Amino acid sequence: MASLNVGNLGEYLREQRRNAQLSLRQLADAAGVSNPYLSQIERGLRKPSAEVLQQVAKALRISAETLYVRAGILDAERDRDEVETRAVILADPTLNERQKQVLLQIYESFRKENGFEITPDLAQGMARNVTQDMAQDEAQGMAEHISGTQQAPDTAVRRPRTADGSDADPQQTAS
Repeated sequence: MASLNVGNLGEYLREQRRNAQLSLRQLADAAGVSNPYLSQIERGLRKPSAEVLQQVAKALRISAETLYVRAGILDAERDRDEVETRAVILADPTLNERQKQVLLQIYESFRKENGFEITPDLAQGMARNVTQDMAQDEAQGMAEHISGTQQAPDTAVRRPRTADGSDADPQQTAS
């Protein structure tokens, strides 16, 4: 998605909300925040937490990282590559949500190991999102298991075993 030059977080949020054709009240309900609080964010009177930004981004179906940069939680220049990497992972249609979150956790651990850490506020918001997504995936898996729609796992090829339980020599069993 192309970035708009609208100046600050509040103006950007208002523009995204209008592009999504949502009223302030509709977005507040979808994001799980109060209407007055969202109004104050749009007018630049409040600086929201990473968690609130994440909820708003999800409701608008836009990148939370973009909102983090606009809110000053992420440094745009220093973290542009990180934001782009995260956006590519999150946009990959071949991965499920749990796989995306696991990849992001691994990516973050490597960045941390190399001395590039994210702010505590952002980390907390991301951790909550990972926990929520994992819980949703777990619930979906349980529902599939109960309904019988879950695919059977691939079966591994097993080597023959000897009477004592150890693997048999493949050359001996081939005859």
